[in-house]
Amino acid sequence: MDDGQKQRINIPARCNFCNRDQTQVKKLIAGPGGVYICESCVQLAHSIMFTKKNKEEIQKRRTSFPTPLEIKKALDEYIVGQEEAKKKISVAVYNHYKRIYFKNERVKDVELTKSNILLIGPTGTGKTLMAQTLARILSVPFAIADATSLTEAGYVGEDVENVILKLFQAAQGNIEKTQKGIVYIDEIDKISRKSDSPSITRDVSGEGVQQALLKIIEGTVANISPQGGRKHPYQEFIPINTNDILFICGGAFTGLEKIIAQRIGKATVGFKTDDIKKLGAENGIYKHLAPIDLIKYGLIPELVGRLPVIATFSDLTETELIEILTKPKNAIIKQYQKLFEMEGVRLEFTREALISIARKSLEKKLGARGLRSIIEDLMLDIMFYLPSSKKNTVLRVTKKMVEENRLNFQELKQSFGA
Repeated sequence: MDDGQKQRINIPARCNFCNRDQTQVKKLIAGPGGVYICESCVQLAHSIMFTKKNKEEIQKRRTSFPTPLEIKKALDEYIVGQEEAKKKISVAVYNHYKRIYFKNERVKDVELTKSNILLIGPTGTGKTLMAQTLARILSVPFAIADATSLTEAGYVGEDVENVILKLFQAAQGNIEKTQKGIVYIDEIDKISRKSDSPSITRDVSGEGVQQALLKIIEGTVANISPQGGRKHPYQEFIPINTNDILFICGGAFTGLEKIIAQRIGKATVGFKTDDIKKLGAENGIYKHLAPIDLIKYGLIPELVGRLPVIATFSDLTETELIEILTKPKNAIIKQYQKLFEMEGVRLEFTREALISIARKSLEKKLGARGLRSIIEDLMLDIMFYLPSSKKNTVLRVTKKMVEENRLNFQELKQSFGA
């Protein structure tokens, strides 16, 4: 071996990126063709790639997740009126899912907590539809639970964990999707305790259920049985973390306006009873809603504290009921027109007929739900005979037909050629 070869052998290897030799670094990784890279350059390259990938993911999330304005616009397609409630819910839902999807990018010294939602309003104003539409917009699993069927653990009825089980089933057994879903608990007002003072005896379907709901709504690891039913010691459970599950509770809270009015009347000098009644009639009284009113109604303070976003729904007006009949994507008139179209008949409603239907629903005080029952009764005869009749005609529904409450097929035989 000549002196030139010995000199080349004794030359220490260097990193081809930072030019430091093996005495200056902890580890030098050899590559093909006599190429080297040190551990510092490996970490730097990894950091650059991870930061780039992370930024791409953040940008993807920002462009894919709907903004509050987009959420409200989508809600407008299905729900008429309730503008203030839709704004509140859109902002709350956006902040909730932003908290989930940007969890790794949060500031270390700030802990973001979720804001569950409480919907208050008369029956038939769109509370359940609002929750269903939200789940559809966000493409997340959605489950509805009836609070009246729940009881405290160990008693006859459904355990509170079954609420999460329904969401797990809606997610088709996907735990990750379940943990980002939406649960709507209906009739939450029906589990109010009998008085605003703590119960001495067991209230297993009222205060007991509220206490059982506390940890699940706030965030905990709930053990659910895939088969459902009662738990037993030798059963296998699936742990579901509820920290990122959005809970929306809804109820009519009948009589709540009286509690608010009573508090306002006592607190406001010169506030007349007639003024309070007027506020209640115009639904403006809910603007004065305070947590103390919900506690007075029968919700325990701990549960009220876990439902910080409160959206109130007002009674639907005649104009809004007419819009519900015709404008939304799932409008009842549009549904019937499509059914008649399948039979070769064009269905039309006069403006006076729509007004008459809306007024009937207002008289029954059933809200939007009353519209379907009125039209179902109205169309009974015609839907019974229509499939067996000749088609290619136009059926115009008038105010007189609505007032008589039924489209008498015997009177319409000539129109259908029966």
